[in-house]
Amino acid sequence: MLFVFRYCRMLEEGSFRGRTADFVFMFLFGGVLMTLLGLLGSLFFLGQALMAMLVYVWSRRSPRVRVNFFGLLTFQAPFLPWALMGFSLLLGNSILVDLLGIAVGHIYYFLEDVFPNQPGGKRLLQTPGFLGLQSSKAPAGSSLTIWTQQSQGGPGTAGELAAPS
Repeated sequence: MLFVFRYCRMLEEGSFRGRTADFVFMFLFGGVLMTLLGLLGSLFFLGQALMAMLVYVWSRRSPRVRVNFFGLLTFQAPFLPWALMGFSLLLGNSILVDLLGIAVGHIYYFLEDVFPNQPGGKRLLQTPGFLGLQSSKAPAGSSLTIWTQQSQGGPGTAGELAAPS
């Protein structure tokens, strides 16, 4: 659970900053694909696969970050999903769920970051419009807008909620 929270937060604050709909779409895409592939492979508990997908996407988008693995090993971030899979294997767990998460993470990373940058490539994963309806469309002066401005150091005192005028 700690890995999901940590890498989810780093993704949201890093490569998905200001792109909440894209962040939700990543979860939807990964969840649907993991569920379909999990059914084919008779894998029903996919929490570890979700964690592996998040770690994989974060590690590929942060290739120069150095990771300290349990205070024993230090390596570049792209090796983290494989180190976690190896640790899972050492604990006697099946690595199929980890491999499923890594595979789904790789598919998302490839379709979102690699393929669009190739000659003749285009962005195949488009965030559906209904996911973007709620993002940043609060009417001016609403409590959501005031809270957002205050939490980002805008008008008013940070940390206090002001009533809308």
